[in-house]
Amino acid sequence: MIRYTIQLTRSEVEELMNIINKGSHTSQTFRTAYILLNCDEGKYSKKVTNEQISKVLKIGMRTIDRVKKKFIEEGLEATLERRPTTRIYERKVDGDVEAKLVTLCCSDPPKGYAKWSLRLLADKMVELNYVESISYVTVREVLKKTNLSLGK
Repeated sequence: MIRYTIQLTRSEVEELMNIINKGSHTSQTFRTAYILLNCDEGKYSKKVTNEQISKVLKIGMRTIDRVKKKFIEEGLEATLERRPTTRIYERKVDGDVEAKLVTLCCSDPPKGYAKWSLRLLADKMVELNYVESISYVTVREVLKKTNLSLGK
C-alpha cells in the first residue's frame, strides 16, 4: 500500500483553519479540513496517527487514505470540493407513458378492488407493456406531478 505524506504550506494551513473556524461549509469540507490538518507532517503542526484521527472523527481508515491520496494527486481545492456526478439518469416515464398512466388511473379498478393502488397501477403498466418495468414510487411521482391523487 502506498503511504501518502502530507506536508502543508503556511497558506494551506491558514486556509484550512479558516474553514474550521469561520463561515458555513459542508460537513464533508469540515471533515476533510480536519483530516488534512491532523495528517500534516510539515513544520507548522504535529502529526496525529490515522488510528487516532479515525477514532476522534468516527471515520474509517480508508476515508483518511482517500483524502490523502486526493490531496497529493489533485491539490487542496480539488480535495475540499465535491466532484459533480458523471452519472446520467435515464427517464423511464415520458409524456406518452404519463398519459397512459393517467388514463389507466382514471379507469375502473380491477375486479375485487375498490380503487387503484400505486402497486396495482405499476403492475398493470408492465402487464399492458407500456413500460418494461416501473416502480410504484415512480407512479406516485408522476401522479403527484399531474396533481392526481388516488385518495380522492
